[in-house]
Parts: sequence; structure tokens; C-alpha cells
Amino acid sequence: MGDVTESALDAYSRVVIGVAETLAPAVANLQVARTTRRGEMLGAGSAVAIAPDGYLLTSAHVVERSTRGTATFGDGRELAVTIAGSDPLSDLAVLRADGGDLDAAVLGDAAGLRVGQLVVAIGNPNGFASSVTAGVVSGLGRSLPAGRRGGPHRLVENVIQTDAALNPGNSGGALVDGACRVVGINTAIAGYGLGLAIPINDATQAIVAALIRDGRVRRAHLGVGVGPRPLPPAAAARLGRRRAVEVLEVVPGSAADRAGIRTGDLILAVDDVALHDATDLQRLMVGERIGQPIEARVLRAGRERTVTLVPDELDARRAA
Repeated sequence: MGDVTESALDAYSRVVIGVAETLAPAVANLQVARTTRRGEMLGAGSAVAIAPDGYLLTSAHVVERSTRGTATFGDGRELAVTIAGSDPLSDLAVLRADGGDLDAAVLGDAAGLRVGQLVVAIGNPNGFASSVTAGVVSGLGRSLPAGRRGGPHRLVENVIQTDAALNPGNSGGALVDGACRVVGINTAIAGYGLGLAIPINDATQAIVAALIRDGRVRRAHLGVGVGPRPLPPAAAARLGRRRAVEVLEVVPGSAADRAGIRTGDLILAVDDVALHDATDLQRLMVGERIGQPIEARVLRAGRERTVTLVPDELDARRAA
């Protein structure tokens, strides 16, 4: 029994050591200058090199109200960085470092993660460079509210929950699987023994590409606040489902207001895609729908009707 235990520990150690040695050169200690009411202040976090020519990925809240900073790597290099693009609604930001020749990390796909899988967090908690903690994926499919104070908010879906220890300064660092692929960007401390990471998947890869290409992410916007609501029994029986989304607020002058959407309406579907909760609607509000007519099926006073809306672009300044 003792030999088996020792062998298992050695295998575990080899994986963690291999991940640490492979990824540590790609993870930088990030220092940023923030503009506040009290003047310029320094903030700290982590960032992950994702391209040899100078692009790094971090958390949007780490660089909030910042325009410049310094990335310090394990080999002692200190490179000035600027913000190529930031998206508070996904809590992701892309930085551009002066100079190239970075040790870029390999991005994986969090869609393949399983609860109980080994993951390693690499970052700079409390200023301790290249700190490594290991744990397991303790939950999947979590949601995390994102957005700046005073602006619109949305839920980041499929957030990874891990028991790998995270502390202030880990935000923007890498969550890595046993094959040395970055599967998440550490973003929050959920509570004692729990941390959260924004997943690397098709959706976030598209966000990163947009930030590199355009410096921002375009999203459609209807101008409604919604929440889930059970359907009336007759409608539930007719539609073969139990929930829709209720309009809780209509922003004056918005696309929804112009189309005659009212508070209390139940939105059943948009372009024939059934809506069960707010994230279903959020998922449809992609940049390609801006200015393009869409059809919403609405239940009002027990009667179904079809409403045509033309989404606006979500005002990036309100998110800033």
C-alpha cells in the first residue's frame, strides 16, 4: 500500500512540475497605472503570453481605468505594455508588449474539462512571482456577473470553479490542465478554498480575436431587463415547455421601446430560438445582429404576437 501511495504522489508531482516548468515563462507579473479620483495609483495582477509577437491575455478588471503598465517575466525581462482591447462584459483584456520573442502559452478548450480533473493555477499572488498552486476542477457551468460599475452587466457562462488556491494578484493568470494547455484565466476568489476562472473556449477565443483585431467586442442590444418566469399552464402545454423570459424593464428609446415591447411581456422566442432564461437572450445578442431585423414571439395578456425589433449596438462607453 505504501509503494502504491508513493507512486501516485510521484505521478501527481511530475504532472504539476511539468506544467509549472512549461508555463511559468509565459506568465507575467503585471503592474498597471490606474487613474482614480485621488490621482494615479498602481495595481497588480497577472497576464499570460498568448503570441510570441507580444500579445498577452489578462482580466479586464485588472487593467480597469488603466492605459499602460509593465509586464515582468521570470527571466527578469520588464516590458512596457499597452491595452490593445478590453471587454468588461467577459472580464477579458488583451495587452500588447513592446518587443516580441515571448514564450507563448498554448490555449486549450475548457469544454473538455471534467469535475475532478487536475488543474494548476500559475500567477503572481501578493506579488510573489510565478507562484504555482494545484487542485481539481470542483465545478463546471457556473455563471459570473461581469461589467463595470455604472454600466451594463452580463453573465459570463460556463465559468470554471476550482479549489486551486487563488489570492489577490492571481487574477489574469493561467489555469492549466495536465497537458500544459491554458483552459482558463483566473478571475475571482469565490470563497475559502474556491476560485473561479473564465473558460477558454470557442466563445472566448472569438472575444480575444475581436480584441486583437478591433480593440473591442461588438454586441447587439435590445434595451430590456429580463428574468425567467414560469409560463401560464395553457401556454406551457401548447409550447411543450415550462419557462420563458419576462420583460422587467424597457429602456426608453431603445430597440424594444421602439418596437412596442412592454413591461410584463413574456418573450417566448427570438428568430425561432426558444428563450428559457436571460442567458438564452444574451447568447443571441452578437455583433452580427446589430441593425438587422429580428422577430420575437411575445405572450401578452394570454395572446401570442410577433414583434419585429432592430437591435442597437451596446454602448461601449456605458460599459466603460
